[in-house]
Amino acid sequence: MKEIKLKICGMKYEDNMKAVSELEPDYLGFIFYRKSSRFFDTVIPEIPKEINKTGVFVNASVEEIIKKVTLYDLQAVQLHGNESPEFCEELKKRILTPLNAQVEIIKVFSIKDEFNFDTLKPYEAVVDYFLFDTKGKLPGGNGVTFDWKVLENYPSKKPFFLSGGIGLETITKLTDFMKSKASKYCYALDVNSKFEIVPGLKNIEALKTFKETITT
Repeated sequence: MKEIKLKICGMKYEDNMKAVSELEPDYLGFIFYRKSSRFFDTVIPEIPKEINKTGVFVNASVEEIIKKVTLYDLQAVQLHGNESPEFCEELKKRILTPLNAQVEIIKVFSIKDEFNFDTLKPYEAVVDYFLFDTKGKLPGGNGVTFDWKVLENYPSKKPFFLSGGIGLETITKLTDFMKSKASKYCYALDVNSKFEIVPGLKNIEALKTFKETITT
């Protein structure tokens, strides 16, 4: 499998975070959405600087996002709601200038059986990455994959995160995907619910097995 980054999302418990960080993922995700069973409002323990702490937001205000970026020293912001290109542009300016912070902005788009890629065009200049997740009842963490073949029509050169129902049982499917043209700009895999004991508590051994598999 080609070289790929790993984001482990939905972190909630301090000791579990420390154990997960020892696996050295590239990104750790913290969900700042109150309706989520993985809602995070405690303390992030000291973790290696190489790991990008990522805040996940759903239709939050620019002010709220900046507050969390500052409080938790976030290196990335994931927008999982209906945020407009104008919102993303304002957020990028407000983060980069006053905070003088190089914070990555990841914009999420949900896919079921098809997707209008024209939707992406206004976001090209104002976000750093796209993330494609499965359309479901919740903004994320539904534990179901979408048809990755849809991404064969991906028209952009912007790197993207692949999310939605990725687990140990999808490794064969992932291997096939990584060999396909649809994966050309796939930058990272985003995992969550398929590696949980309960919401927010990750299965370390399962994650270790997964990481070893996708990086060899």
